Amino acid sequence: MDRGGIYRYCIGGQCVHIVVDAACCDLPAVLPSLAPFASDDTVVAPMFVMTITTCEPPACDWREIGDFDTGNGHTRVEKDDTTGDYRFLMRNIAEQPVAWMWTRQGFTHCYCKLLAITTVDATFALNTALMMAYAFEGAHHDTLLIHASCATIGDWAYAFIARSGTGKSTHVANWLKHVPDATLLNDDNPVVRVIDGEVFVYGSPWSGKTPCYLNERKRLGAITRIERAPSNRIVREPVAAAFASLLPSCSTMKWDKAIYDDLIKTITNVVASTGIYTMYCLPDREAAEICSTTIAQCK
Repeated sequence: MDRGGIYRYCIGGQCVHIVVDAACCDLPAVLPSLAPFASDDTVVAPMFVMTITTCEPPACDWREIGDFDTGNGHTRVEKDDTTGDYRFLMRNIAEQPVAWMWTRQGFTHCYCKLLAITTVDATFALNTALMMAYAFEGAHHDTLLIHASCATIGDWAYAFIARSGTGKSTHVANWLKHVPDATLLNDDNPVVRVIDGEVFVYGSPWSGKTPCYLNERKRLGAITRIERAPSNRIVREPVAAAFASLLPSCSTMKWDKAIYDDLIKTITNVVASTGIYTMYCLPDREAAEICSTTIAQCK
């Protein structure tokens, strides 16, 4: 399929459909990271449908919620208080508008109109739109999209969270170099799900600057927050501190009560059944070895 039609994907075990109006874009070329998640399942209902269209957003009484830095651009968020629908204007790093996205019935039906004329901008816009739709609708399905780097050993995965620039990817890179059998699952936005009381982590099409797009599922062994320090030590966080560590790493909209309440429930369930640690560390081999030896005990 070159242009137009329905593309089906399974991301984090959740079905997602993307409907492309004819001549809007060549989706496989714009988002090749989706290829490992392609699905031929025509039976399971999708968590949400994203339609890429040439239509304009509806004329509503949009109220601005805020304008947010996405790291590689900015997104303005607006809401129609009558219907509860949202509208998003995405801009690139040069502050040029690259796409509109708007919603109906929560985030189960989303629409995206590309304004970009370059493939780079189209890729940025569609990635941003899909990540927002997945994170916000996923909140209602015991699903989190977290900002983390994730390593695996066998059937278990270990997620690392931190403030931007603190060194989580560096720490995971030391795992890959120095911890036997360690591999990378995702380097930026893995999916965490609670299923029948158990917590799993999945690879996703969103892996930051590292092209690691694995359609795999592992048991979540632990989540570790990385903090730079002059020496290496690791502590397991009590429940309240664990919750406070994890919350900022989860994509959400705090102003939307339904989404935020469901996200809080899922985080609570993750914290209740998963070890949450803080690793105070140097960016060295010893830190990886101390961390891996400690958190592997929580399985």
